Amino acid sequence: MGYWEAAPPAELRGLVACVWGHRDVHGGAQLVVPDGCVDLVWRSGRCELVGPDTGSWVSDLETGKAVVGIRARPGMARLLLGIPAGEVRDQRLDAVEVWGSRGRALAEQLGDRSAPDPALLVEFARQRLAEWEPDRAAAAAVAALDDPRPPSISALASRIGVSERQLRRRIGDAVGYGPQTLVGVLRFQRAARSGGRGGLADLAHHCGYADQAHLTREFRRLSGTTPKRYFASS
Repeated sequence: MGYWEAAPPAELRGLVACVWGHRDVHGGAQLVVPDGCVDLVWRSGRCELVGPDTGSWVSDLETGKAVVGIRARPGMARLLLGIPAGEVRDQRLDAVEVWGSRGRALAEQLGDRSAPDPALLVEFARQRLAEWEPDRAAAAAVAALDDPRPPSISALASRIGVSERQLRRRIGDAVGYGPQTLVGVLRFQRAARSGGRGGLADLAHHCGYADQAHLTREFRRLSGTTPKRYFASS
């Protein structure tokens, strides 16, 4: 079946990037790269909270086993976490560790099905939506920083109407890392989504890198490989 993505229901758009799944009849491994997101995932008989990542890692896929997940957009991690996102940075935790009996109940529901049903993850997010209010200042900051020429944090704080220190803290709670790291991850994702079309020098310019060498260094740091090899394997 391979990998698939589906749009979330209307009430979760703007908060959830997608619902997704993967089944590999041959097993194998999948490279996971930073995207500023947090996922709630069912795999190998348990629910996991994944990310946000600051580097790449390899997810092993069991032959014939389905994996399903729901992915919160950058800045919306607490919808799925309920705690500051920095507390799970670069980690993959059993949902029971974070959600207790609630995480256990979700895992049992998913495990009772012959195939895990992503609709259960969507329903979990719906329930959380009724309990949680997004940090609008952090959301506005994330949107502003997702730009090839992002504003400075001091200018952004002034525009939003909070102190620079407060804005850094709120971005860290909402995303899982600070503004500088977030800018690098979002820039990398813009480049990654391009598929490498148009040549690396033009890609570097359009995505906000200083030059092609800067793009190459950042790809190595965030994906563990060169842009050419990354795009060839995508």
